[in-house]
Amino acid sequence: MRIHSKKDVGTFIIGALFLGAHWLTYYYALKLSNVAIGMLSLYTFPVITALLEPLFIKVKLDPIHIVLGILVLVGVYILAPDFNFENNQFKGVVLGVVSAVLYAIRILMLKQHITKYDGLMLMFYQVFILTIVMFPVLFLMDTTGTQNQLPSLMVLGIVSTVLGHTMMIQSFKYFSVSTSSIISSAQPIYGIIIAFLFLNETPNWHTFFGGALILSTVIIEAKRSRKTYNK
Repeated sequence: MRIHSKKDVGTFIIGALFLGAHWLTYYYALKLSNVAIGMLSLYTFPVITALLEPLFIKVKLDPIHIVLGILVLVGVYILAPDFNFENNQFKGVVLGVVSAVLYAIRILMLKQHITKYDGLMLMFYQVFILTIVMFPVLFLMDTTGTQNQLPSLMVLGIVSTVLGHTMMIQSFKYFSVSTSSIISSAQPIYGIIIAFLFLNETPNWHTFFGGALILSTVIIEAKRSRKTYNK
């Protein structure tokens, strides 16, 4: 649990704030649109991560990432072709992409520390900081409706957040940030299937085509990363 340098404290705090902002924008994206659109918008982050990685780590920008980034933008456009802030679906897509950018920056910041610190320790400090930052919300917002949702919230907090994010951070010891992000991009497929089974959310053709284009760019980058990793 020991922090080796005072400089790292600042990174932990900033990383925690980016994580909190990522959560808030993502949950609002889900609230305004649906599970499929929210998740597919968020999972533009592997390509966003690949584009931002040269700014954080000494690697050259691969021109193919620019091409993949353009394809992702086309996929996002198909998800919400009506560029109107009165349209909740459009607002959901915008918030999902903003959430993706915040998440990409946060994991790129943590990548620089994974050799010095354990993934669980990094996650502990981030959640601890966010608990302090978000605590006043309990007194400022109406939380009466959450009592009935406590079991679901506990599963979300322990399984999805603690275990999921910790394993994601831990994977940086074995893969590049881009590769780890790409591997995790099977999640929207699971999410859409679960939403269909339990929430009766049926994706429309915009979601199918836009999502297929976004996931196609992810698959292309996954194959490229695997070839590079094998070399």
